Order: sequence, then structure tokens, then C-alpha cells
Amino acid sequence: MNFILYSDVNDHSISQSLGRPEYSYYFVLKAYRPVLESLGQVHVVSSPAEVDPLYRQLVARGEDCLFLSFAPPQKTPTELACPMVCVVAWEFDSIPDEQWDDDPRHDWTRMLARHGRVITLSSHTARAIRRAMGDDFPVLVLPTPLWENFAAIRERQADAPVNPGMTLSIKGCIFDTRTLALSADDLVPKPLTPEEEAALEALRPPPLTLKRRFVIARHFLRQWALDLGREQGVPRVKFLHHWYWEGIRDLLSDKAHGWLARQLPAIAGPQAVAEPAPAPLNLPDTSQVVETRVDGVVYVTVFNPKDGRKNWHQMITAFCWAFRETPDATLVLKITQNDLASYHGELMTLLAQLSPFACRVVVMHGYLDDAQYARLYEAASFYVNASRCEGLCLPLMEFMASGKPAIAPDHTAMEDYIDDSVAFVVKSSEELTIWPQDSRIIYRTLRHRPDWGSLKDAYENSYRLAKSQPQAYRHLSVAALERMRAYCAFAPVQQRLADFLGLVPPIAVAAPVTEDASC
Repeated sequence: MNFILYSDVNDHSISQSLGRPEYSYYFVLKAYRPVLESLGQVHVVSSPAEVDPLYRQLVARGEDCLFLSFAPPQKTPTELACPMVCVVAWEFDSIPDEQWDDDPRHDWTRMLARHGRVITLSSHTARAIRRAMGDDFPVLVLPTPLWENFAAIRERQADAPVNPGMTLSIKGCIFDTRTLALSADDLVPKPLTPEEEAALEALRPPPLTLKRRFVIARHFLRQWALDLGREQGVPRVKFLHHWYWEGIRDLLSDKAHGWLARQLPAIAGPQAVAEPAPAPLNLPDTSQVVETRVDGVVYVTVFNPKDGRKNWHQMITAFCWAFRETPDATLVLKITQNDLASYHGELMTLLAQLSPFACRVVVMHGYLDDAQYARLYEAASFYVNASRCEGLCLPLMEFMASGKPAIAPDHTAMEDYIDDSVAFVVKSSEELTIWPQDSRIIYRTLRHRPDWGSLKDAYENSYRLAKSQPQAYRHLSVAALERMRAYCAFAPVQQRLADFLGLVPPIAVAAPVTEDASC
């Protein structure tokens, strides 16, 4: 069997694609590839246009082919000669079953009906598809096989819940609330000093004299007469507009101005005001490797601040409130967003609003190589997720496969592997939302609203467990390992895929996957 694989994000574009809605499909493809290679030959294409020519070559040699598209159904081709299966990551309780913008591809039921079957990453997604397509529609639930990738980390990590001290490094920058000197008072505008007021007053233009008004009128009327605007395709009346606003508007009452604006809108109408240029941000250099040391009870989370699902404001506020008087509690935020400026101000404002607090928040922005990521796994006491919905959540699975218990809800994809035997479960309730690609912004589906009080309680209960019940922590850690072994080990994933495709699997040999992602 030949497997032809395609993802819109590939090895060459991944560094520029972090944060895009479909970038996680790249990591799913990477994780599936060893399983597919154990069942046949794999060909990765950079464009759907390459699929059918390759398919015809292979069929001419008498070989079977299957195209796996790692993309949402609306972005997956349907007119190919090659048999195909779409791999879908989806986190809502219903799939799009209607079209909009005169584009039938938005209706997933049409697209999936043409494909004839589908692979999903979770039971939650499979139920949503079956509700729309019927219970007999072929759906395979296939989590990414990552258990074997963390064997080395499991072998060398200590099972102590309280970190005695570990150095974390990253190519980028680190923000540490211990050194930021944050204060909510800094967010309040301070009144100007007499000297500043005097300097501001000195910048104000002097009142217009009759002579100055004459100079302004002469200038703009001359420009109007010369008709310089015509050369650039600009109406001549713009010069009269400038003359009105700069030379005589202040002489008229608001009532008189309003009448003129209605009668002569091109001359006395609203004046365009240029948007002020944003003040330059004083952001740190991100080209160097920097490091910090963490200890105590360490909570880690990996997320993109521009992903609205991640609910990171609640994750931070609940942590800082739960541990406002607890200096040995640390929350490490590993950011998966290339653009530091896109979230820096929002994050720092939130931390300043919460200050003062005794606990510690460490923000890591930049690239972690495999060795640096391994130290992050080892440093953690718990992994934290407070999402509104998840298609799979690879980082949560990765930390659990490293033996780290979790704080997480048990909704959407996480219901497959999260319960109170492996995690401190955060309560949640359903809320209406939109399909993210729906340009109509119509509420058609559901996601979940995590309970802030439950999240705060989970922080406090997990901290008490780590500090006073190390044996209970170890039992939770072992349970997390066993859950991941059963859920995402190579052999059972290989067997499920082989059964779905009607293939006979050879002896499973897992290949490591080194990429890490937020999915």
C-alpha cells in the first residue's frame, strides 16, 4: 500500500505558520507517519495537484494507493481520481452541515459523503460526524501515537512532586514576574506635572491672525487654481476643503458649520484625521539563548495566546489568586506564537492587574529544541489545561506520557483520556459558539465554559497533594503513564488503522517523533 500525505503546512512553512488555525495538522501528519510507514510506503506531497500524477504512476506499476489529506474538509479536494481519506481535528459538538458564501465546500456533510469515510482524533469528533452523517458512516478514532517518544524522559525523570531546582533555557526571551517589578498603579495614567503642562502648552499653535488667515487662503486657492490635484486623480475641491478647516472653521459656530457641512459636504464635511502611529514597544532581543531556574511545585502549560479556545486569562488569574501568598508555586507559560508584539501588552497588563502576588509566573517565548523541551517536561509537577474545547491537545498528552498528572477539563477530545484518576478535573458547562470558519458569525454549535472556581480549587488541591502526599502524587503519575500507554502507544494505534483500511500490520516498530505542538 502507498500512502500519499498532504498538509497545507509543511517542513518549509511551519516556522512561519505557528498560530494559524490549521498548523496543528502538520504535527498530526508527523505523528501518523511512522504508523503509516509500518503499513506501506509513504509519499509526502506539497500540493494536491501532485496527487493524481503520482497515483497514476503507482497504479501503472500495479500498486494500491490511498491519499490522506491532513486538512479540514472544506480545504480538501474532492475531484481526485486517487481514493482518499480526510483526517479531521474538530472540537465542537456539531460539524458544518450547511453552506454559506455560495460555497458548497463549507458543508462538511457533502464533502465527507464524497470521501466515503473519515479519520478523526477523538471520540467527541466521531460522535459529531455520526450525528450528521448517520451511525453507519465509517469513522476511525485514531489518536496520535506518541507514547514511545517519551521513553528516555520517563527513564531519567525523578518522581518527586516538588522540583528541587532545574534550569530551563530557550532561544528567545523569558519574562519572570520575580524581576518584572509589576504594579497595578503603573496602569493608571499619572497627572501631568506643571513643567509637563507648560511644555505641552508651548506646542500649541498660536491663534490665527487676519494676516495668517490670508496666507492660508492664498496658498490653498492658488493650489486650487493650478489644479495640481488633477495630475494625481484627486478632486480639486480638496484644496477648498483644507482651506475651510485650516483657515475659517474656527470662526463659525457649530450650528453654522453643521449647515455648511450639509450644503457643501465636499468642502465643510468631516476632516480626515490620521491615525497616530503606535508607540514603539520596548521588546527584548529574541535571537539569543536565555535561561532561568525553577523550583518548588511547577505548573506548565503550552499555548498560543491568539487561540481563543485556550482560555489563558482564567488559567493565569486562578493561579495567581490561589497562590497569592505561596512563593514556591510557579506557573511556566511556553508560548507557541512567533509574534511577541501580538500578545505582550495584553499579558503584561493582566499580570500587572493581578499584582502583588507571592507566586511566580515565567513566560517563555521562542524556540525550544528537543533537549530544552525535555527539561521542560522534567521540570513540571503538573500540566495545566483550561481550554474551552480541544481537538486533541498534544502537549497535554505529551506531559502525561512523561508521567505528569494534569489539571484539565474532561470535555471534547480530553474526555478520551482525562478523569479523576489521572488529573484534577476542572468542571465546565456548555455554551453556544460559532463554527470558527463561518463568516456569517451565527451560533450553530457548542463549546465548554470552564468553571473558574473549580480551576482555582484544582490548583490548591494539587499543591497540597504535591507538598504533603508524595505517595498519592506518585500513584497519580503512574496512572497518567498507564492511561497514555493504553491510549496512544504505537501498537494499538497501528492495529486500529490497519483494521480500518483492511491491511495486515507487521511487527510494530515505532519511530520517534521529535516535533512538539499545540493541537
